[in-house]
Amino acid sequence: MFNNLLAYVTVENIYLAANWGVIPFWLLLIFVPNHGFTNFFTQSIIAPLLLAIGYIYLTFNLYLEENIFDGFELYSGLDGLYSMFANEILLLVFWLHFLSISLFAGAWIVRDARKFLIPKIITIPSLVLTYFSGPVGLVVYWFIRIFFAKKISFND
Repeated sequence: MFNNLLAYVTVENIYLAANWGVIPFWLLLIFVPNHGFTNFFTQSIIAPLLLAIGYIYLTFNLYLEENIFDGFELYSGLDGLYSMFANEILLLVFWLHFLSISLFAGAWIVRDARKFLIPKIITIPSLVLTYFSGPVGLVVYWFIRIFFAKKISFND
């Protein structure tokens, strides 16, 4: 039975589960950011833990198949990065990394907006941008935050 279950744990299925799986978390952050349900699910370790399980599973399988560092050419230039992402497992590992960090950033935006009493409707564009492009959404939020916090701060 366990082997039958593992037959469904493919790279494509992990990709689809991760992509569709983060959407409810983002919808909670966008539409009900201050609800206790949102706080429990998006401000806790739950989402990063679920993504980390996929990350660990893929990395372990990559380790079993080959030396994990053979294809790891992250710092050898753009061609090295391109060849590294030709390996679909490494590409998916980095995609899970992006999804996790972006969700963490979105949860931080909601917490920080609550601290500075920034209206929910104003944070929605930065949350959507953070979902799609990570750093761009954070920068947009930072400019919004300057107005509400009435100070420019680079480190808090």
